[in-house]
Amino acid sequence: MGSNTEVEKKKAPTALAPIAKPLAGKKLCKRTLKLVRRASEAKCLKRGVKEVVKSIRRGNKGLCVIAGNISPIDVITHVPILCEEANIPYIYVPSKEDLATAGTTKRPTCCVLVMTKPAKGEINEEVKEKLKSDYDHVVAEVAEVTSSMF
Repeated sequence: MGSNTEVEKKKAPTALAPIAKPLAGKKLCKRTLKLVRRASEAKCLKRGVKEVVKSIRRGNKGLCVIAGNISPIDVITHVPILCEEANIPYIYVPSKEDLATAGTTKRPTCCVLVMTKPAKGEINEEVKEKLKSDYDHVVAEVAEVTSSMF
């Protein structure tokens, strides 16, 4: 019986928050999570509401990726407003579990901030170029989705 509960948890549909707009489609979601994974490997990622808000207030730029199935929703309602004030693009993805997996952490994560430069130290030039190209591609798609929404 113990193994069946894990299978049931994965099959359970997640309820999306009503404010989860712009929501990434399947293809954009996959690209975004891939970008989050790359940024995590390059140490260019801020995880969790507290770290993300602190980074935005300090003036760090990047792409904010927010999970759409957060409960209670009040935890993240201020993040999109902060992003808009700082001219930071943001996108919602359907699952906080997938966001955590992409960010190489087991704990489900509400939101992450993908930055192009690491917080400390330097990264390999090749890794930096690949991260920057992926980042630019995803940000362009996010801008396209956001502009079609309004």
